[in-house]
Amino acid sequence: MRTLWRNPVLWVGALFAALLFEMRQLRPVFAWAFPGQRSDIFDRAGFVELFASHLGLVAASAGAATVVGIALAIAVTRPAGRDFRAIVDTLATIGQTFPPAAVLALAVPALGFGPRPTVVALFLYGLLPIVENAIAGIETVPAAVRDAAHGMGLSPWQILRDIELPLAAPLILAGIRVSVTIAIGTATIGSTVGALTFGTPIFDGLAGNNIAFVVQGAALVALFAILTDLVFALLERRLRPPG
Repeated sequence: MRTLWRNPVLWVGALFAALLFEMRQLRPVFAWAFPGQRSDIFDRAGFVELFASHLGLVAASAGAATVVGIALAIAVTRPAGRDFRAIVDTLATIGQTFPPAAVLALAVPALGFGPRPTVVALFLYGLLPIVENAIAGIETVPAAVRDAAHGMGLSPWQILRDIELPLAAPLILAGIRVSVTIAIGTATIGSTVGALTFGTPIFDGLAGNNIAFVVQGAALVALFAILTDLVFALLERRLRPPG
């Protein structure tokens, strides 16, 4: 119990939930800190609704990036796919370096306004860390372990499923952690093309010169990213083998 109370996940999660559900209780604080504002608490959409939409965008893009990234890593670490590794690395790097705002600008004419161009931008932006970490994790599996598994009569698919992926899991999860954390922060720009995210109060506040809205959106997205990163760190420690 004492260890539980020392866990930062509990405290950050409690603070995030308190602001998410009871932001209106801070109305006097915002009224005092930002006098003269038209409205102290963002009310064009509920914060729970913003969170649900923001979470959906991140989950969809990160889920797709995880599946594609791990599949590409597996493909280029097989003997038949090693010649394509340079191409995969280059494409993933281009996706990472291409600004999400530029992806949104190019995707909107084809996909329209709303969440779809945001998911595309987040997917491309989050692919590189997953691909790189998955490749590194698979390649760090000792050759002696593979040889021993092969000598036991395991097929290549069984070696991948039962040996390589479990041993590479901590590094793969680290890449997913980076990708998801980046996606949480980057998803805020989706509000510029009509997606509902924690960026909605931020951009509304900037447009209307209402700093209270900006602070509310920024606080929530920051706590969301910190909480997610702490949860992934906890999962990494559980997956890491002893010693």
